[in-house]
Amino acid sequence: MRLLLDTNVVLWLLLGDRSRIPQAIVDRIEDTGNAVLVSAASVWEIAIKRSLGKLEIEDRWPRALNSLGFDHRPVTAEHAAAVEKLPWIHGDPFDRLLLAQAKLEGATVVTADERMRKYDVPSLWV
Repeated sequence: MRLLLDTNVVLWLLLGDRSRIPQAIVDRIEDTGNAVLVSAASVWEIAIKRSLGKLEIEDRWPRALNSLGFDHRPVTAEHAAAVEKLPWIHGDPFDRLLLAQAKLEGATVVTADERMRKYDVPSLWV
């Protein structure tokens, strides 16, 4: 299974706050048979929130993210263009990009955002 982590899940893992993630989801993330993906869109979102003062996380967070051993996925022109084909259920540009990327890459989105579950993209609820 290919799992694309929503930014909130990435942050909880970075902060060591696994208690916010159900054990069944943690088990899937830790299952070496699954590919766990982190989008460059999530990295961008974290950087923007830090620069705006909306997120407190240590300066070394990019290295900490790399140490988790997940597959970092670039955002391609195809991913960005696929956003226009998604219905306007909600307007968060980061979520929309993650959904388009998951759809094109055949991944399941792991998220706590109920709005993301309303799209025609496989998801696991955190």
